[in-house]
Amino acid sequence: MLKVKNLTKKFGEKIAVGNIDFEIKEGEIFALIGPNGSGKTTITKCIAGLLRPDSGNILVGEHNIVAEPEEAKSLEGYIPDEPSVWPSITGEEFLYFIGTLYGVPEHEQEAKIPELLSIFNLEGIEGDYFENYSRGNKQKFTVLAALLHNPKLLLIDEPIVGLDPESAKIAQQKLKEYADKGGSVLVVTHTLTVAQNIASRIGVLKEGKLLEVGTMSELRSKAVLGEEATLEDVYSRLTK
Repeated sequence: MLKVKNLTKKFGEKIAVGNIDFEIKEGEIFALIGPNGSGKTTITKCIAGLLRPDSGNILVGEHNIVAEPEEAKSLEGYIPDEPSVWPSITGEEFLYFIGTLYGVPEHEQEAKIPELLSIFNLEGIEGDYFENYSRGNKQKFTVLAALLHNPKLLLIDEPIVGLDPESAKIAQQKLKEYADKGGSVLVVTHTLTVAQNIASRIGVLKEGKLLEVGTMSELRSKAVLGEEATLEDVYSRLTK
């Protein structure tokens, strides 16, 4: 579903990410882990078409994100780590606006939006303005907007930031259900427990380089650690 080949992005003379290679298959949750500044968000924004790579290729389905941005983006749902929505729009208006942008017929929006609101128990506040929402509720509406057009690929930057523990649990379960139905997910996070809980495979980033990619079992083996080792243990060993 997603193929990233030799992705390099520079800011001035600084190489933010260099020669990144990985793939995400249908029905797979792939996590990119690393500290702040390791290149996670840069990679995600390149895949989302918000940053133009300096070199390399990104294929979403069969579409190149640079050469065919509209076709590629139509297959994606993007959830940034910092929701940025007009303060004077309501949650419901925001969902209808996003649905219309992606060409979702109005009758489908009318049927699906109430279902989405129920995921996070947002019924009753969808008429409130974004400026009055908590950080967590802004994040919830952003997540729902990304799901509205049934994307083939979800791109999620720090999936549980701002969410209370129960909502974080719900979000992780919904991602698993989405993947079980054939959707592909890229999760970028520095919260290693989240990556370990939900990801089929994990990529380890450090200073713009992808050091290792594998399942938890494969990463434990590469780190020469036993099956009881956590992702925190593995990451610490691999990035020394």
